Amino acid sequence: MKRILVYSHDTFGLGNIRRMLEVSRHLVQSSAEVSVLVLTGSPMLHAFRIPERIDYVKLPCLARDTAGRYGARTLPITLEETVRLRANLIRSAIADFAPDLILVDKKPFGVEDELAGALQALPGAAKRPKLVLLLRDILDSAESTRRVWRKNGYFDAISTWYDQVLVVGCPEVYDLRREYDFPPFAAAKVSFCGYIAREPGQQSRTTVRRTLGVSDGQPLLLVTPGGGEDGGELVATALAALAAMPPAQRPRAHVVCGPEMNEARRSALHQAAAAIDGVSVQDFCDDMMSLMDGADVVLAMGGYNTVCELLTLRKRALLVPRMKPGVEQCLRAERMAALGFVRMLHPELLGPATLAAALQAELTAWSAKQQPAFLRRLDGLQRVTAAVFELLGHRAVPPSPAEAAAPARRPRAARLELQA
Repeated sequence: MKRILVYSHDTFGLGNIRRMLEVSRHLVQSSAEVSVLVLTGSPMLHAFRIPERIDYVKLPCLARDTAGRYGARTLPITLEETVRLRANLIRSAIADFAPDLILVDKKPFGVEDELAGALQALPGAAKRPKLVLLLRDILDSAESTRRVWRKNGYFDAISTWYDQVLVVGCPEVYDLRREYDFPPFAAAKVSFCGYIAREPGQQSRTTVRRTLGVSDGQPLLLVTPGGGEDGGELVATALAALAAMPPAQRPRAHVVCGPEMNEARRSALHQAAAAIDGVSVQDFCDDMMSLMDGADVVLAMGGYNTVCELLTLRKRALLVPRMKPGVEQCLRAERMAALGFVRMLHPELLGPATLAAALQAELTAWSAKQQPAFLRRLDGLQRVTAAVFELLGHRAVPPSPAEAAAPARRPRAARLELQA
């Protein structure tokens, strides 16, 4: 049994843990002789389906504000104490689990360098696990990323510790080797794997639309700000735009607030939506692919996972990306819009009138049966798994039919059904 340890960088939103769980799921589904232990500080991990041969160690939560500052999320202790506690747990987990390969998300030394001690404590070359750094397509602006990576010694970390750097993106969209000025020794370890296609949802498009009471031929707009921690303004503006539309032009709309939206903002949005005919709201859904499949137009912020879902479904979408704590979403939305995959509205232009106009343009394009461009490189999971197995010298052993058919584990209360 090959053991893989996955370190998930989680301080803001749900993007990292969702992506790393997808990678972990594909690893174990590709071979019956692979097990995965996930290290994460995500407070929402329990809400997702966990396949067999995957378990996790929950680290104390860290938080990052819109200015990029870290702090303890829930415990009344200092950042230094929280990082030290997390680092000790990480080091113990690596020592006791004894992985054959460690897959690190985003930061070569982890959040606040909490991985550094564990890397230094690894055994000698003969017994040292393989190390792989997994990067999404875009990290942040070129200037900011170059400065941070040089200051923190990340390029040196790649040279010293990492066997390979896998990028779940395409150089045609964003070549981070060039954008971030990777030195030749680091660039040589980079492999672009393509974007991550999402698995089909649990419910059919017909079931979703019937549950939400969408009539035949009626357009359905889905509004989703991802985790929702900083998506309140987008949802509020969308509701204002919908309220101002003539009823005959207003699409059926469904809003998913996101589990990290604060209670006061969520309550206000529920109240505002209740005053608009044809608008419904739910707080969280762990089956966004079903909702997106049921929708005709999607309004979203532009996180990596959301964009992958849209690309997989080839769905008409309007992105209004966040600009803090980094501009990664804005860069992704700009590149995707320029290539014809989505439409973008810059957040500085966001208002009820501008949003209504952009939504109407997307609805008109949908009515005219205009499809967005198609991105062919959506084989990220397959290529990541192949690269990991190659490093391990592992030949995949297919799971038994019984295990392949077994449902993923999740708490009974974790799944929130669609709410009309």
